[in-house]
Amino acid sequence: MKLIRSLFFSTLFWGVLVGLIASFLLAYVFPSLFSFAKLLTVIAVLLVLIDTVLLFKPNAGFFSRRDVADRLSNGDPNPITLYLENRYPFKTSVEVIDEIPYQFQKRDVLFEAQLVPNETQLLRYELRPTKRGEYSFGAVNVFVKSPLGFVKRRYQFSQDKMVAVYPSYLQMRQYELMAISNRLTALGIKRIRRLGHSMEFEQIRPYVLGDDIRTVNWKATARRNDLMVNAFQDERSQSVYCLIDKGRVMKSPFEGLTLLDYAINATLVLSNIALIKQDKAGLITFSEVIGQILPADRKAGQMQKILETLYKQKTRYLESDYETLYSYVKTHIRQRSLLLLFTNFETVNAMRRQLPFLRRLAKTHLLIVVFFENTETSLLLKTPAENTEDIYLKTIAERFYYEKRRIVKELEQYGIQSILTAPKDLNANTVNKYLELKARGMM
Repeated sequence: MKLIRSLFFSTLFWGVLVGLIASFLLAYVFPSLFSFAKLLTVIAVLLVLIDTVLLFKPNAGFFSRRDVADRLSNGDPNPITLYLENRYPFKTSVEVIDEIPYQFQKRDVLFEAQLVPNETQLLRYELRPTKRGEYSFGAVNVFVKSPLGFVKRRYQFSQDKMVAVYPSYLQMRQYELMAISNRLTALGIKRIRRLGHSMEFEQIRPYVLGDDIRTVNWKATARRNDLMVNAFQDERSQSVYCLIDKGRVMKSPFEGLTLLDYAINATLVLSNIALIKQDKAGLITFSEVIGQILPADRKAGQMQKILETLYKQKTRYLESDYETLYSYVKTHIRQRSLLLLFTNFETVNAMRRQLPFLRRLAKTHLLIVVFFENTETSLLLKTPAENTEDIYLKTIAERFYYEKRRIVKELEQYGIQSILTAPKDLNANTVNKYLELKARGMM
């Protein structure tokens, strides 16, 4: 029974079978061909039997495994590696089918390879998940053919594995490495000109070319008989809270990811940068009710807590209650903090309904409202109109385009800063704003 389940016939087998049938049909017309047809059949049967024995005589003539991380990064290409090892004493041709999670809706994960005896190969491909949660991998199916190529033996390497898809920790690590090496400009982060300096003294050190001569410490210079300057550092221990709207406005998808997932990925990146800059990072999610809360802190395990909290977030389908959000912030966040509110407003009227609560938040905290550009609308504006329907569509698109900019202007009138960004540029624009505020000493 095990042999029957593992035995498959190749295309060559079916082609030979069709040829044998055709030869017997011709033998009815030309009887002299009948003996030749029988000889061909005997030869074919012998070759198939020999091929079957070659493939099934060793119990373990082939080995394979899948190498995948215990967790995947949402919205990023994640590498998957298939290890192949030929243990047959002859050259084999293989077809590899990997049973990937159903969430990807891909049925073409098929690879072909040829391996000589005792050879190993690595097959690499990438998967880009667009939803957080648990993903289940199935078996690795390997179909092996001998040089004869009449039959195939299927090997199933049962590697049923459950992996978790977390918010984009790959982007978080990328920004972290760039921040440590001061190379954030490679990721689109602008160099912010520092206005003056903070009042937090760090040390007195020797003057180097490029230091501000206004920071020269003349008393220390006289004592050391060498030019010394006062060094200042960015103010630390400032609280940075990311407020994530989980209402229905964050359900819209762009390039496979919802706006909520973009906000979650940006929160992860920004929180990590804030901790690197010695600030405190916190988190509040809300919809019609207050969701998960993580007080701002910069302890060693804070980043892991933020990651685990963001992993569980889901979009809700009711309108978000900003009054509840304001009441909670007023009651529980006593210290002046930087609040980055990730939400989305499509119209000025939608923003005006929440404006009273935004103004109250901005009175006691530094509030940044982050909302999203509709990239589909922007693309439509760049497309030439070819008929009357296109003109109507472009007119509507222009209306939505300028509505977003009116929201920015109206928020500025009340002293509320905002970020209007395309979803794909959210990380860079958010980090830019944070570094700008920090450089200007506004936090």
